Amino acid sequence: MNDFISIASQPSVSAAVQFMILLPLLAGLALFCIPEKLRLYKGLITLVVSILTAYQAVIVYGTENLVLCLPGLPGTTQGSELINDACRYITFNLDKLSELVLIFISLFAFLIILYSLIYMREGKVRNYYAYFLITLGCSYGAVLSDNLLLFLIFWGLLGLTLYKLIHGHDEESSATAKKTLILIGASDSIMIIGIALIWRITGSLSISGVSVPTTNILTIIAFLALLTGSFTKAGAFPFHTWVPDYAKDAPASSSAYMPASLDKLLGIYFLARITMNIFELSDGLRLLLLSVGVISIISAVMMALIQHNYKRLLGFHAVSQVGYMILGFGLGSMIGIAAGLFHMVNNAIYKSGLFLSAGCVGYRTGKDEIEDLGGLSKMMPVTFITSLIFAMSISGVPPFNGFASKWMIYQGIIEFGSGAGAANKLWILWLALAVLGSALTLASFIKFIGGIFLSRRKTEFENVKEVPALMWLPLAVLALLCILFGVFATKVVVPRLFMPVSGTFEFPGFWDSSFVSLLVIISLALGFLIYAALNLKKFRREDSFIGGEKMQEQAAYPTPEFYKTFTEFRLLSVIYKKAEEKWFDIYDLSKRFVLWTSHLLSETHAGLLPGYVVWACAGIIIMLMIMI
Repeated sequence: MNDFISIASQPSVSAAVQFMILLPLLAGLALFCIPEKLRLYKGLITLVVSILTAYQAVIVYGTENLVLCLPGLPGTTQGSELINDACRYITFNLDKLSELVLIFISLFAFLIILYSLIYMREGKVRNYYAYFLITLGCSYGAVLSDNLLLFLIFWGLLGLTLYKLIHGHDEESSATAKKTLILIGASDSIMIIGIALIWRITGSLSISGVSVPTTNILTIIAFLALLTGSFTKAGAFPFHTWVPDYAKDAPASSSAYMPASLDKLLGIYFLARITMNIFELSDGLRLLLLSVGVISIISAVMMALIQHNYKRLLGFHAVSQVGYMILGFGLGSMIGIAAGLFHMVNNAIYKSGLFLSAGCVGYRTGKDEIEDLGGLSKMMPVTFITSLIFAMSISGVPPFNGFASKWMIYQGIIEFGSGAGAANKLWILWLALAVLGSALTLASFIKFIGGIFLSRRKTEFENVKEVPALMWLPLAVLALLCILFGVFATKVVVPRLFMPVSGTFEFPGFWDSSFVSLLVIISLALGFLIYAALNLKKFRREDSFIGGEKMQEQAAYPTPEFYKTFTEFRLLSVIYKKAEEKWFDIYDLSKRFVLWTSHLLSETHAGLLPGYVVWACAGIIIMLMIMI
C-alpha cells in the first residue's frame, strides 16, 4: 500500500500536482473571456499551458509511490479537523501507473493542440481551446485522484467537455452530441451505485487503500457498476455506440483528443485500477472480461469492414482495439497487464494519428466518403506515408508497435491456457478470435489506404497540396513513435515503461522485437535491390482502350464495393441488417423502451375518474407496503 503523507511534506511534488490540475482549469475558464476572433492567440495560450503542464508531468515521473493530502486550515483545533476531513476526500495518488498515464496525456495534448492551431482556425467549435484546457485539467485530476468521489467529479466533468467539443452544426451532429452526453452521464450514474456499495462494504473511498474480493452479490454489483463507467469511457461493447457516431460528426482534432487518446487512456486506466487495486477478481469475472474483449474485437471490426465513411470506419476500429486491452487485463498475469497497458498507449498513438490524418484529408478535399476520394498519395506524401505507418501499426504488421503489443497479448493468452479455470480452458478461442480480429483489421485498412491514397485520382483533386507543417508535424512524431515503440519494445520500451507497473517478467518464446525489425529491414533492402536490378521502373501507363473512347473514369470500381461481399453472407446479412436497424445500439434500445413505456402509461390516462381512483389507491397501497 502507498505511504500516506501530507502534501506539504513533499513541496516539489505537491506543487507539480496542484499545478497540473489547476493551471489548465483556470486558464480554460479565463479563455472564455477572450473573444473568438482572437482564436489564434487563444490557441497559443493553450499551447503554452500544455507545455508547462507536460513539464510538471516529467518532474513527477519516477516519484516513489505516495498518497498526498491537500492542505487544510492550520493553526486551530477546528482547522486540524478541517485538514482531517479534507484528507478523507481531497487526496491524490502518485504511483507508476498514474505517472505513466500522465506522461502520455501530456504528449497527446501538446501534439493535438499544435495540429489544432491550423485545423481549428475557422472556428469549427466555439470556445474549443477553453474546453480543451478544461479537459486536460480534469484528465490530470482523474488520474491523480485517490478518492473515488473526487475521481467521479473530474470524470463527470470530462463527459461535459466531450459533449462541448463536438460541433452541433446540424441535426445529425446535435443528436450525436446528445447521445454521447446521455450515455456517458448514464454510466456515471451507475458508477455512483458502485462507489456507494464500496463505501458500504469497506467504509473507505480510497482507490489505493481498498481490496475487495468479488465473492458475494454486493461486491460483484459494485464491480460491474464501476466496469460500466470504464467500458463506456473507453468505448467497449456494449457501451460503444457513441464512438463511431462521434468520430463521424466531430472535428478530427476532437476525435483524436478524446475517443482516440484521452478517453482510451482514462477508460483503460480506470479498468487497471478496478482489476489491480480495488477488486480481487473471481474466475467468473475474468471469463466475463475475456468474453467482452473478443466480442468488442470481432463485432466492431466487422462493422468497420462495411463502412464507406472513413471517419466512421476509424471510430469502429477505436472500439475494436479496446478489446485487446480488455483481454490483457482479463488474463490477470504480469505479461497480460503489461500487454494491456502497452496496447493502450500504442492504440492512442496510432489511433490519434489516424484521426489527424483523416482531418488532413478532409481539410484539403472536404470529402468524408472513401468512394469520393483517391490518388492522394502523390499530392499529400507526408499524410500518405504516416497514414500507411499508422494503418500497418493498428493491423499488427511487424516491426511496428501494434504488432509488439498484440504479440504480447497472444503470448499471455497461451500462458493463461496452462491454468485450470473455465476461462483458461478456452484459451484457444481467445487466441483465435484475437488473431482473426487483427487479420480483419488489415483487410479494412487496405480499403482505407487504397481507397483514399492509392486508387485512381479524380480530376478535381489535381491541385490538392500537402497540409501545412503544423498539421503534418504531429503526424510525423506519432509515426516515429509507432516505429520506435515497435523496434525497441522488448529491450527498452516494455522494461522501462510497463514492467514497473505490472512487475518484471520474462518474455516467453524466442521473439525479440529488434531481431524481427532487422529481418524486416533485410527483406525490404532485398526487395529494393531486386527492383533496381531488374529495372522494373521502366513501364508505361495507358488508359483502357474501349472503342477508341476514354472510359476508365466511368468504368472505375469504387474500393468499398469490394467489401459488400461480407453483407451478402446468409448469417452476416441478417446481423448487418439488424445493426442498421440499431438492434445492437444500447442507446437506441433504451430510447425505444422509454418511448414504449411512456406510450403505455399515456394510454392508461383516459380521463375517466374511476381510473384515476384506482391509480391513487394502488399508489397508497404500494407506499404502505414500503413503509411497513
